[in-house]
Amino acid sequence: MGLLDGKVAIVTGAGGGLGEAYAKLFAKEGASVVVNDLGGSRDGSGSGTSAAAQRVVDEIVAAGGKAVANGDDVSTMEGGERIAKTALDNFGQINILVCNAGILRDKTFANTSEQDWDLVVKVHLKGTYCCTMPVWKWMKDNGKPGVIVMTSSTSGLYGNFGQSNYGAAKAGIYGFMRVLSIEGRKYGIRVMGLAPGAFTRMTSDLPGRQGKEPDPMSLPENIAPGVLYMVSDLAADHTGKVLGVSSRGVREIKMLQTDGFQPGRPYTAQEVAEHASEVFFPAAAERTAVSA
Repeated sequence: MGLLDGKVAIVTGAGGGLGEAYAKLFAKEGASVVVNDLGGSRDGSGSGTSAAAQRVVDEIVAAGGKAVANGDDVSTMEGGERIAKTALDNFGQINILVCNAGILRDKTFANTSEQDWDLVVKVHLKGTYCCTMPVWKWMKDNGKPGVIVMTSSTSGLYGNFGQSNYGAAKAGIYGFMRVLSIEGRKYGIRVMGLAPGAFTRMTSDLPGRQGKEPDPMSLPENIAPGVLYMVSDLAADHTGKVLGVSSRGVREIKMLQTDGFQPGRPYTAQEVAEHASEVFFPAAAERTAVSA
């Protein structure tokens, strides 16, 4: 018995890296998988072939699993609808969606072009919307509970130098996830956020990683079990939460607030300054959170 026996899963951006690892593990655990990948480069250029997705499908099928390839663009509504249709036409239902597809165009903010901004936000944030909408409607209209995992990032939740476009998109995904987790309770649809940290094609040449051997626990196949947990019934009691999954382990990431300064009457800016120790978290706690 597999954790996903009888389930149908869609994984976007699954032609390599993390998405490939998710798709293969889901199939190993009994799911029928739609492997989506546009076949582009890391910056979103040169797309238009489903060869990468088909390779993953061939390997899943060779291992005894069930999968089909899809080469549609996640960042268009038409593409999102066709991805969902691929699942329904081939497997008759949708139980799991993992929005994983993404690109990088990292530059300091002053050097980020409008095109760099628009394309990164389109693929990540709009792409999550475009893929989620048809799946959400199908689950809701057919009374079929399911789970949707949206990929955020510590770059959006904590911030990271040189990733203003990527961080903004990933922070937007966090807000999107929180809202849908509230709306989804009525329909039994769980929505969770994922902040993965892995050594992949997307991250292998980032500053500090060039020429270094990766930590084995940061390889995609060692991130995938945390995501399998999220989409399985083992996590049935959890929604609206973000899990960080990396070589450091699996942990929840939360937005918190202090008790704050509560004057109970009209107050001045100077009084806020005087109560700064109540308004802000201690600096040591902030450093710990950012480095987590």
